[in-house]
Amino acid sequence: MRTPAWIDSGTPGRDLALAGASLAGGLVLYGVGFQPQFPWQPPVPEALFLAPLAVICVAVGLRRAAPRTSLALGTGAVLADTALGVSLGTALIYTQVLYDACVYGPPRLWRWLLGAAVGLSVAGAAVGALLWGWRGVAAGVPFVLAGVLPVLTGVSVRQYRDQAAAERARAEQTARLAELDRRQAVLAERTRMARELHDVVANHLSAVALHATAVLSAPGLDSDRVDAALRVIRESSVQGMAEMRQLIGLLRGPAGEDPAEGPTRVRLDELDRLIERVAGAGLAVRATVTGTPRPLPVGVDLAAYRIVQESLTNALRHGAGAAELSVAYEPAEVVVTVENPIGGGGNGRLPGAGAGLVGMRERAALLDGRFSAGPHDGRWRVVAALPTGASG
Repeated sequence: MRTPAWIDSGTPGRDLALAGASLAGGLVLYGVGFQPQFPWQPPVPEALFLAPLAVICVAVGLRRAAPRTSLALGTGAVLADTALGVSLGTALIYTQVLYDACVYGPPRLWRWLLGAAVGLSVAGAAVGALLWGWRGVAAGVPFVLAGVLPVLTGVSVRQYRDQAAAERARAEQTARLAELDRRQAVLAERTRMARELHDVVANHLSAVALHATAVLSAPGLDSDRVDAALRVIRESSVQGMAEMRQLIGLLRGPAGEDPAEGPTRVRLDELDRLIERVAGAGLAVRATVTGTPRPLPVGVDLAAYRIVQESLTNALRHGAGAAELSVAYEPAEVVVTVENPIGGGGNGRLPGAGAGLVGMRERAALLDGRFSAGPHDGRWRVVAALPTGASG
C-alpha cells in the first residue's frame, strides 16, 4: 500500500508523524508504569514525567528543520527526566534525538556528540568501579546503550548518505562530460563531412560551371569547341557523381569502420588524371616530382591529393590559366606546392566562399602538418607539408 504523500521521506509531515508516534509510545510506557527507574524519597508524582515526555517529542518534530534546537530541547528534557528519577519512554526517545542530530546536524555536532557519549560512558564505568568495585563497571553500560550506539548509528548513516550524494554528483558530472564529448564528436564529424563534400562536389561543379558559362557567354562557337566544353562538363559530372557515390557508401558503411581506410579513396599517385582533367578545363599545369615516391599513410595520401585538387581548382577559377605543381618526398614528410599567377582570366568571375582554404588548413592541422596560402612575388602560392611518420 502506498503511503500518503504528506508523510513521504524528507517532508515535515514525516517528522510530525514520528513525533506523534513517539508521544504515543511514551504514553503507553507511562500507562504501564515504567517510571521512575530510580525512585526518590519522598516519591515524585508520576504526572510530572509527562512534561519532559512532551518536550522531547517536540524535539523529535524539529529534528530536520532545526537539529541544534532539537538536540538542546531533547537534552534539557532528558536531564529533567533524570532529575525526576528517569522514565523509560523519555530515555528511549532521546536515542532518536541523538541519532537525528548526527544525521541532519552539521559535521561538528556529531563529532562533539561522539566524544561526549564516549566520555560519559568511560566516566560512568570509572565511577561505578570506584563505588562498587569491578562489578560497578556495568554502570557505564546505560551510557553506551543510550548514547554511544545511537551516535555511531547516526554517523554511519550520515557517511553513507554523504557518499551516495557524492556518487550522484560524480555520475551527473560524468553524464555532462559524456554529453559534451558526444556533441564535440558530432561537431567534428559534421566538419569532416562538410570538408569532404566541398572537395568532392565543389571542385567538379566549378569546372562544369566554368565551361557552361563559357559556352553560354560566347554564342557562335564552332562545333569542335562546343564539343570539347561538353566533354569536360560530362567528365567532371561523371567524376563528381562517382566520388559522391563513394562518399555516401562510406557514410553508410558498418559501424566502427574507418572511412579513411576505404579502398575507394583517391591517392597522390593519381595526380596525372587530375592534371588531365584541369587541363581539359583550360588550366595548363606543369608538374614536378622530387625525391623518391613511396607509399604514404592513407590519411596523408588523401589530404595531399585533396589539397592539390582544391589548389588547382582555385587556380582555374581565379588564376590566369597556368599553374605549377611540385610534390617533394622528404625523409619525414611530403610537401606539395601549387603556384599560379594572380588574376587575369575570365575564370575569376566565379566567386568563392573561402571554404576551400579553411578545409585545406584543417586537413593539414589534423595531421600535425604545416600549411600556408597567400601572395608570393606576384603569384598565389599554396604550400602544405604533411608528416609521414618516417624517421629521417
